[in-house]
Amino acid sequence: MERRLAAVLAADMVGYSRLMDADEQGTLARLRTHRIELIDPSIAKNRGSIIKTTGDGMLVEFASVSDAVGCAAEVQGRMRKRNADVAPDQRIQFRVGINLGDIIFEDGDIYGSGVNVAARLEQTAGAGEICVSAAVYGQVRNTSGLLFEDLGEQTLKNISEPVRIYRLLLGEEVSAASPEGAGRPASVVKPSIAVLPFANMSGDPDQEFFADGLTEDILTELSRRHELFVISRNSTFVYKGQAVNVREAAEKLGARYIVEGSVRKAGNRLRVTVQLIDSRNDSHIWAEKYDRGLDDIFAIQDEVTSSIVATLPGRIEASQQDEVARKKPSSLAAYDCVLAAKVLHHRSTREDNAEAMKLIGRAIELDPEYAHAHAWRGCIRGQAWGYGWCDDRDAMLALASESIEKAAAMDDNDADVHRLMAALGIVRNDLERARYHQERALALNPNYDLSVVQMGELLTWTGRPEEGAEWIEKAMRLNPHFPARFWSHLGKAHFTARLYEQALSDFMRLPALDAVQSALVAASHGWLGNLEQAAAYAGHVREQDPAADIPALLAGLHYGRSEDAEHFSEGLRKAGFD
Repeated sequence: MERRLAAVLAADMVGYSRLMDADEQGTLARLRTHRIELIDPSIAKNRGSIIKTTGDGMLVEFASVSDAVGCAAEVQGRMRKRNADVAPDQRIQFRVGINLGDIIFEDGDIYGSGVNVAARLEQTAGAGEICVSAAVYGQVRNTSGLLFEDLGEQTLKNISEPVRIYRLLLGEEVSAASPEGAGRPASVVKPSIAVLPFANMSGDPDQEFFADGLTEDILTELSRRHELFVISRNSTFVYKGQAVNVREAAEKLGARYIVEGSVRKAGNRLRVTVQLIDSRNDSHIWAEKYDRGLDDIFAIQDEVTSSIVATLPGRIEASQQDEVARKKPSSLAAYDCVLAAKVLHHRSTREDNAEAMKLIGRAIELDPEYAHAHAWRGCIRGQAWGYGWCDDRDAMLALASESIEKAAAMDDNDADVHRLMAALGIVRNDLERARYHQERALALNPNYDLSVVQMGELLTWTGRPEEGAEWIEKAMRLNPHFPARFWSHLGKAHFTARLYEQALSDFMRLPALDAVQSALVAASHGWLGNLEQAAAYAGHVREQDPAADIPALLAGLHYGRSEDAEHFSEGLRKAGFD
């Protein structure tokens, strides 16, 4: 039997029995997801030890009080964000109690009054709240960013003496209670967009359901894009069946951008038209029409929805680029800084990357809680790491990881965040972890071309390049304005699938080749027996990177199978590269 002083955290899930009764499998699956993605990693990061778990709760020991409180605050704060879009009666929420006291450690379990008080504090807390004892409060009360409400002394069940309890303030409660709250930066202003009900131009009442369903699907899918503020269905459907003045409707809805469209049936064909309008000047930013046969009306609805929602955000960003370019950097707001930084990032030059770094830093200065900005800072830093545009590549990769993980802590429901977490997994050759985050990114936004193309990359590295090529081609269809680098991804997939002619065709569409791409072209020619061309591209590799050898070039790829790595190496040897 061992005695020691420790911080004990007791947590319990609110309404566990009710949720299990309503949906046993779904509740367990969601609880497991929260454990894997959030709770267990936070405990590990804060150096906690899980002593035991029950179906709806757990007991955790920490050597440090500040670690225990930090872990609880992180979990409860991020659970609030996760529950933001979940119906109140379906939310998974926790009560947490933390106590500092003497505990008895025996046979892997802990006992004593220190544990009992923590359990009673947890029962005192409300849903999503954290209650701590006076002993805990005394240790952390001067910690920056932590504010507490004094609940006074309370008599707890089976505890002999009253315990003074403090409740940790979270989220908006901190802003309301803090004298510095009024001086904090305002949240980022995102582009606002409203989707008006699509008009049924067919004279066929059956198409009314299709038009409404298409409108609702577009609204739902656009809402997955965290860089947009989407006006709700209840607000926009009041315009159904009306002749709409776009500028007046935009003003009433508080939306800068308006999407409107129509559905027309002719024989066994269906035509859907859609247009994106900037209400400030009534200009048409983008318009498209989709002609489809009526073989499967629901498949048509899904296909048209996917095409529209994959294109719209990119067209909105493109429409704002000229406007941002006319502004001075000092006058840019946080969203504009991110937009300008993205444009520079996509140019893929050392100078533009450096400018993008400055702008994304400015965005975070303007709004430190802007998760999307932190995610893109990680992406821009990752680009500097990938191209070697830095003095210390290991340090730059660590900075990229730090930014992406910070974004994940702020907003775990952003597809971009999980896309970048998956990219980190690929870079670190942790393909299993990458697959987990990649699937989360696609679940959050299945029509995001950057997530779709990355799924193709991941399949290529895991030995399924034919499937990978299909995903990459899907991304190209989703976004007809896709970046040139998509051709590189497709070329790698075709090379790995031993489709050398197709791989060469893909790589030749790039405006320029880096050393790894030149090596893949050399290896493709090597396998085809085109030894003169193979030798020429092997020479290009040496010109671009005189220190390059086969192991160094392989490090720029992320093959999970040894046979794929050897296939690349043998192709280079055939090209005369050693």
